[in-house]
Amino acid sequence: MLTFLLAISVLLSLFSAFLYWQTLEQKKIIRQILAREDMDEVGDDPELVLTVKVRDPISVAKKESRSARFLADHLPVMVSKMVYQEVMKELERELAERQIDVDMQIEYR
Repeated sequence: MLTFLLAISVLLSLFSAFLYWQTLEQKKIIRQILAREDMDEVGDDPELVLTVKVRDPISVAKKESRSARFLADHLPVMVSKMVYQEVMKELERELAERQIDVDMQIEYR
């Protein structure tokens, strides 16, 4: 019984040492990333970015445009792109009315 407990304590000690080593490695990787991104000081605030995803652009297009009802079935990628462009224009208009200066772009992921 004593041998069993000793073996378990040795295993737990080895596991703890492994976790400690992993923590040190993660800290080293984080320091390298911060240095590479010119964020040497940890106090620098990251840039905030707002992402908007239209969940079902095809149904939006069909609801908003008569011609899109036909095109959506035949050219769904083009219609989705057009929906995003229109959403971006409308958001830009609304924010401009409120005098909020923004940079907007469409990203493909």
